[in-house]
Amino acid sequence: MSGGGPGNRTVWATAAIAAVLWFVTFSLDFSSFWIKISLSAAFLALLSVALQPPRQRPRIRRKDWILGILSAAVLWGIFYAGKQASTQLFPFAEGQIGAIYGKGEGFSRIGVFFLLLLVTGPCEEIYWRGFLQKNLMARHGALKGWLLATALYAGVHLWSLNFMLIGAAGVAGAFWGLLYWRWKRLAPVIVSHSIWSAFVFSVVPIP
Repeated sequence: MSGGGPGNRTVWATAAIAAVLWFVTFSLDFSSFWIKISLSAAFLALLSVALQPPRQRPRIRRKDWILGILSAAVLWGIFYAGKQASTQLFPFAEGQIGAIYGKGEGFSRIGVFFLLLLVTGPCEEIYWRGFLQKNLMARHGALKGWLLATALYAGVHLWSLNFMLIGAAGVAGAFWGLLYWRWKRLAPVIVSHSIWSAFVFSVVPIP
């Protein structure tokens, strides 16, 4: 990558680390799921900044808030339509979707809301789009880099053994990846991811 960024092996090594962290999050039975996913995302974000420090201090402008909120609403609509279709097509869909929401059992909804809004959402975007997709697009071109980043984001969710969650991660990852590709700014994507996940899992679940 031009500009003295991390080498190709380093970029792929971070993807391997992400896979291990998501394995720990989904497969090892200790602590709360929401604590584990927040710590995993925060570690990847810190790793991203250490390997590729931002050239300037990140700012969230008024336009970023507007774009982020509107895109989060659009994604909610996409998931609403997707749920209606999937529950008609797949007999197991309802149960698997319920299992996704069941991850929050035993943890306060307020706690989940603020972890997703302030930690998990921003940190996931800093790594998955702001570091991984950015570097993959620089090396392999915009389309291939977006596809690779989306596949990796969905792939680490294989540890959940939940077809609906893997599919949801693929759709959401592709959506936020497209926003990053189109807008070439991370701030509105952070807003979109953070608001969408916080509200979907705590305030307005997909009915």
